[in-house]
Amino acid sequence: MLVVGGVAWAALVPDRYVAGSSVPPGAERGAPVVADGAAAARAVEQVERAVQRRDTGPVAGLGADPAAQERLDAVVANARALDVADVDLRYVEETSPVDADGRWRAGVEVTWRFAGYDRDVASTETSVDLVTDEDGTRVVALAPVDGSGPGAGRSPVWLTGPVEVASSPTTLVVQAADTSDGPDAEAYDARAARAVAVVERVLAGWDGRLVIEVPAGETGLDAALGVEPGTYGAIAAVTAAVDGAPAGSPVHVFLNPDVYGQLQAQGAQVVMSHEAVHVATRAPSSGALPLWLLEGFADYVALRDVDLPLSTTAAQVVEQVREDGLPRALPGQAEFATGATHLGATYEAAWVACLVLAERGGEEALVDLYDAVDRGESVTKALRADFGWDEADLTDAWRDRLDSLAG
Repeated sequence: MLVVGGVAWAALVPDRYVAGSSVPPGAERGAPVVADGAAAARAVEQVERAVQRRDTGPVAGLGADPAAQERLDAVVANARALDVADVDLRYVEETSPVDADGRWRAGVEVTWRFAGYDRDVASTETSVDLVTDEDGTRVVALAPVDGSGPGAGRSPVWLTGPVEVASSPTTLVVQAADTSDGPDAEAYDARAARAVAVVERVLAGWDGRLVIEVPAGETGLDAALGVEPGTYGAIAAVTAAVDGAPAGSPVHVFLNPDVYGQLQAQGAQVVMSHEAVHVATRAPSSGALPLWLLEGFADYVALRDVDLPLSTTAAQVVEQVREDGLPRALPGQAEFATGATHLGATYEAAWVACLVLAERGGEEALVDLYDAVDRGESVTKALRADFGWDEADLTDAWRDRLDSLAG
């Protein structure tokens, strides 16, 4: 809604605004300084021109201080390193009043894609922090990472400041330069390349374009996804449409370095491969899939060639069964909520369900089931076609397997 509203509103005003006086409104009369939308629109246009030209000249002196100028220059360098294409920035409106220091925030509509990796163009609303005083209007921060959440827009990582970039023909890593201690961009890219190979062994038709974004910690992740602070505090990685659109948007993997960086090497690779499955299947737009199938299938592919015993890969669900008894039904949406208890056990339970299916009908039948349900076919119809089961049969077989593992 923010994207649509921003575009619709922008269509009602003159393109880019008409250039006005460089003196902030009210400054000549000694009145309180108010937001200067026309000056802000010109500043946003300068940033757009600099990014499109890969030249810092248009933003020279636009930063409110040396740190702000360094961030603006970094955005231009990022565009060059990432080959950012189809860039458009448009000032929308003031979103917070001018404070006592002359600082205020505005909404900006931004579109872009990473050439060579994104087929679709992302379009979202972000923010820009500005300061207006006797010297005019200058930029404090583009796509600030504070104040994230619904209504605040998103903060694309490449717009927030310096990034490290690593790439291969099939992978691209965009890592905030001030990410906390952990893997560097090259290490992330090596895992991404292995994840592509893992996925292609099961989904041979995937073209293998995988983009990994590593924001600056949990706060940066919240800002990149436009969610309430703490939403993904315990989550290592999220696969999401870059701009939140249900379809027609690039799908990237967003890592939470504060959590992902704590994983052992094998666990980190499984997480990366799991998320790569979601990218390959465009899971964020798979509204027809029950979560046990969506998440269980991703774990099936990620764990397919991992040499670990079931006592390890299903340890959490086994413990839960021993403590609480067998579940009555396959896990539903509530069990997969990011704040749910026993979340690890829920993922393992879903994986066991897909493992049971693959053992009954074979891997190709499991892939066909996933595809059929993703196209809108009922789970019951797809199960009967590929496995000769209904959901009750699957649930019974799944419970039997969990009982066996727990015993």
